Parts: sequence; C-alpha cells; structure tokens
Amino acid sequence: MKKVLLLVLCLSFMIVAVNAKPMQPDHANKALKSPEQGRLVSPGRYMPSYEFTKTPTVLLESYYDYMIGSYNGIPIRNIPLAEGGYFMTFHGKRTAAGSRRTFYAHLDAAGNTSNINEISQVTVHEGYSTLGVDPVSGKPLYAWHANADADAELETQFTSDAFMFGLSGLFNEIQVIVDNPLAILTSVDNEFIWPTIQIGPSPVDGMRRVYVANRNAVSHNTGAKPSENVLIAYADFNETMIEGGTSLVWTHTSIPEMNEWNHEDEWRRPFHSLTTDNLGNVYYAGYHFAYTADEVIIAEPGVDMFICPNYGEGTWTRVADFGQFPTYNPGGTPGGPGYFQGDDGPYADNEIHWGIVNSSHLNAVTSNNGKIIFPALYSVNANTGGYYPDFHTVKAVIYDTATQEFAITEIYPQQNPEDTHNSAFTPWDLEAPWGVPEYYEASDGEFYLDPEKIWPFPHWDDALHGDSMMFHCNNIKVSEPNDDGLMIAVWQDAMRARLYNKFPDSYPELAPFSDTPEIYITTSNDNGYHWSEPIIINKVETDAFAGLKPMWVYSADKVITTGITPENHIIGKIGFMFYDDYTWGANAIVPPAHSVNDGGAVMFTEMQIDFGPATSNHNAVAPQITRILNQNYPNPFNPETTISFDMPANGKARLDIYNVKGQLVKTLFDGVASFGRNSLVWDSTDNGGNAVTSGIYFSRLTTANHSETRKMMLMK
Repeated sequence: MKKVLLLVLCLSFMIVAVNAKPMQPDHANKALKSPEQGRLVSPGRYMPSYEFTKTPTVLLESYYDYMIGSYNGIPIRNIPLAEGGYFMTFHGKRTAAGSRRTFYAHLDAAGNTSNINEISQVTVHEGYSTLGVDPVSGKPLYAWHANADADAELETQFTSDAFMFGLSGLFNEIQVIVDNPLAILTSVDNEFIWPTIQIGPSPVDGMRRVYVANRNAVSHNTGAKPSENVLIAYADFNETMIEGGTSLVWTHTSIPEMNEWNHEDEWRRPFHSLTTDNLGNVYYAGYHFAYTADEVIIAEPGVDMFICPNYGEGTWTRVADFGQFPTYNPGGTPGGPGYFQGDDGPYADNEIHWGIVNSSHLNAVTSNNGKIIFPALYSVNANTGGYYPDFHTVKAVIYDTATQEFAITEIYPQQNPEDTHNSAFTPWDLEAPWGVPEYYEASDGEFYLDPEKIWPFPHWDDALHGDSMMFHCNNIKVSEPNDDGLMIAVWQDAMRARLYNKFPDSYPELAPFSDTPEIYITTSNDNGYHWSEPIIINKVETDAFAGLKPMWVYSADKVITTGITPENHIIGKIGFMFYDDYTWGANAIVPPAHSVNDGGAVMFTEMQIDFGPATSNHNAVAPQITRILNQNYPNPFNPETTISFDMPANGKARLDIYNVKGQLVKTLFDGVASFGRNSLVWDSTDNGGNAVTSGIYFSRLTTANHSETRKMMLMK
C-alpha cells in the first residue's frame, strides 16, 4: 500500500481546433473521465548507462516553437561516409515577426556546426521539412511545403545538395514535385503537404529511388472530417545527377483504399508513415480509426500495413489486424463498482480494452531481418468510443513481411513476466495474485485503486490548445535498427510536472519539476523485440540539461556501434535534435499555450549508450499477442455468461468449452464467423443439454491460424 493520496475527478474532452496547416485534431475519440491521481511507475529492468559525447549545443535561436521537424519522419541523419557527422533539417523563424523558413544544418563527426542556413533563398512561409541521405554518396535530399504559385494551396518542393569535398549547402534548383490543388477521384481541390522522405533501391542499375509521401489537408467525407490520404512522389537518382544539378523526373502513386476513405460517408482517419526495404517494396505503416457519419465507432481492424511492390510501381494492398488487448474493469474500491464508467455506469469487462490513441506523429522503420516497426501510444478505450488519457503506455508494432503477421511488444512500462492473467501491462495489477487490483488506504480510512501511471507527452496540461494538446504534441520516434540490431525509442514525459501542477499539496517534493519536460530514451539490441528501462533526462537531475526545457526531440536515424566493453556489452552512439523552449508550451498553435512569442533554440546533443550484453539474438521472435478471444462477462457467472471474439476477417472458427480435466464440455460455435465481433451465450450446459457443476472452465477459440484460451468460473 502507498501513502495517502487524494482522489480528484477531472473531465476533459477533445474538441476541434480550427487550424489549417498544423494537422487538425480528431474530434470523435474523446477523452473520458476517470480519477486522475496515481503513482509514478516504479523502475524495474536494466537501465542503460550513458555519457554525453556532445553536450547540448545551440544551433539556431528560433521563434517558431511547434514540431520543428517532420511530423512522421526523422529530420536528423547520419552521414554514411568515413568522415561521419550529421545532416539535419527543421523549420524556424529568426525573428518573432519573421517568416517561418526551412533550414538545414551540417555537423561534423565531433558534433560541431559546419554549416547552417535557410535552404531556399526566397523569403516565403515554409514548413515541415524532411530529409533523406543517399546511402551511397552521403548526399542529402530535402523536401518541404510552401506556396510556389499564385493559388492559395501549398506545394511540396524538393532539392538536393551536391555536397562535394565536405562542403554542404551546394543546393540544386528547387523543384515543385506536388503542384496543388490536385484531382483525386471526384474532387479537384486536394492539397498534399506535410512531406516525409524515404530512400530505397531503384530498379535502374546504379540508381537509388527517393520517395516523398505527402498527406492530404482536404477531406471530402461527410462533415469534411480529417482523413489524410497520401500521394507519394518518386524519382530515380545517382551521385552524378546530384553533383551535375540534373532535375529529377517524378512519378506519383496513391493508395486507392485511402482515397476512398477520404471521400466516403463513413469517417476513417489514418496515421501512417513511409518506409521501404531493400527488395523494392514500399510500406505505408500505421493505424486508423473508423466512425460512422454520425460518429458511432466502427469495430474493424485498425493496425495497417499498406504495401506496394516493384519499387512503388505495383498495386497497393493492405494487411490489417485489430492490435488491441482486452482488460478488465477493476473496482474503484475493493468489491465496489468499476473504476472506468460511462454515461450508464461502470463498463463491463468486455466493454473496455487497450487500444492505440494519440499516435499521430509516429514514424516507421525497416530492420534488415524483414520487419517493419512503428511505435504507438496505447490507452484504455471504451468499445463504444473514447479513451482514458491518464492510462497511456508505450508499445511497438512489429510487422513480419514474410508471414504478414503483426506482433506488439511493450516498450514502457512492461508487464511482469510472471503475470499470466493479463494480456498486457495493467497499471492496477502489478503483483501476484494476478487479477486482483491493488489499493491504498486514504485518510478517510477507505481503500482506493492505486494504479501506476506515465504521461508520455511533452507538456503536463491536456487542456492546452483547445483540449487538444495530446493530439498536437505526441512525438514518439524510433531509430532504424543497425546491423547489430541496436535501436532506440525516444519520447517525452511530463508526469512529474502533471502531478505537481494538479495536486501541489500532495506532491510538494515534485516542485522542481513544475516546468520540466523530460526526455525518455529506451534501447533495444535485438531489433525492437525487447526494450530497456528508460534513460530519463531533465533539467533537474541531468547536469548537462540544467536550465533547458527540451521539446520536439528527434533521434538520428540509426545508432552507430562504437565498440564492445570488457564485460561484453555493446556500445553505440546516437545524435539528437531538440528545441529548448524558453517558455514551456507552444505559442504557434491556436489557441496558444502562452501569449508572448519569446522563442527558444534549436539544439543538438549526442550520447554514447551501453546497450547491454552483446547478443546474436538479432532475429528474435516476438510473441504473437494480438488477441481476438475476449474474456467472458460476467465472470464469475451463474448460470449464463457471454463469450465474444473479434474476427479480423470472415473465416472458419470454432469455440469450445473445456473443464479442468481438458475434457470437451460444449461446442458453442463451429462454422464461418463474420468479420468483427461475434458473441455467444453459454448457459452452463454441456453438449447433451445437462447442467454442469460449479468450477473452473475454459473457453477455447480456434481459427485457421490462431488459437486462444480464456479461464472462466461458474459459481452456483
């Protein structure tokens, strides 16, 4: 039991923030009410040691304080040449009244600035620059959006840097590669912006192919609700073309299914990022949510992998899965009503689950063992729509290109390996006996639920920006696994600031964190299947960050392995770009977090990290933990209980009941189950119609490529 905590109820709802060029927040997936107070997650697993190989260094003072890099890409990349170093890109303003411009930076191997400046020489409003580096020649390629003609729509522009003799900034002529507005299906006003670059192999000998994904800022569904279908521009290039200033020849492809989403009556909103593999496949990876036109949730597979073979010239297909985890609704007090409540009272156990939310700024990477990886934030969701914002966790979705299956691994926090009851980390059920929630004794002598919590956002106040801070400010990124399987995940957390600012009397010891965004970095040495305890960096506990408020943190695209310790630990280094926000919270978003634009500074730092024992386990296999059989409800039951399962597609399924001896008691279903939720009632009779006795029983679901079992208790 923990010391006395005070429970405070707070209601926060997601609403529309009308702002055209930052992405629009979703306005159906509402934040639901739950008691906010809780305890910080206790440290557990291996926490990496680290040192700064370059302490935080100012690159440019800037007066644009929101999402300084690409929404869904990595804006800092290693230079793959012997001399090393980094290329970076970001948008910023040199003065508070100036235009937002796109910048590049070139840093040498020691992290010192070799060059930094605007990319273009025309002073216009630009933004959301993205960067790719040719893996052969080390030359950088850039894209961003700006208005390049007389109409109101923005265009996507592109240029490359000849980068010869170690000299950067030798830019070629700027090309318009997406000339908006464009016609798609029945609409002619589409505006494809917010670009992300990815470089892959080319079908042409001696060439590489650059892809630029652009998202549509205009929607044509009922109510014009945001549904950003994608247009991908691609072109072949080589070193000679870039050095000679040859204009690239661009071709475009789009995903037909996403185009339909943008135009249909139902509302589907995608959050995806671009990646490629070395076989010429293009992937658009992420998740979407779906609602009817009147904003009733549609239960359908929401974790997506769009795939285009033949270097982007093939036909797009989609592989999808549910990607959610069942959970149970603990009593707010021992034996009391459920902690998570809707308008009609507590939810039943089968009416809530863990699902992806607030992950609009994810990126996707490809490992060299045929896996696609993207990070996501999960929270407790109600099946009817809405989520509980105080219950986020950080996970990684891994797609196996060979088997076309998804697996989901926990980055932070992680489930106790002895917990065989829960499907994932469950913050109110952290110790045996599993399935029994933990409570604390309050000053009134009563016991209340005692969950552990994180707040994986760079600001504590979810009410910022018209109650849409969590949409605008989520920013979790992963680096691409290197040849040794090393990678990191980076995000920000403001839980200590949140606890102090909301409950200062309960947490006086957290006063130093009242204005402190914290950087969280976790490591993996096996291509993202297992993750360390996070490195936590902040201005209070990290001397190198004293006085800094780090926002919009991006890691470099790949860890550089630097050696092995005498203890056989593998060591790697990686650079980071971030924004030191002089006044915490974005002034650039409407409504702003504060009224005075006093700016901040674009920063660079580099860390050397101990990734733990060197291992050859780079092809580790994650458990297949996408679950489709839900826990029965009620449980315990007498005499009836409902058993449901969620089919990712129409298909053969069988649902059986077994007793503790493994004997078949009853077959509830054996046939073709329909896509989505299927529910059946067991009346505690066997196949002969005879009533069974009290005790433990098991429901077992078997499909073509999946089997799953749940425990039930009949109490007469």
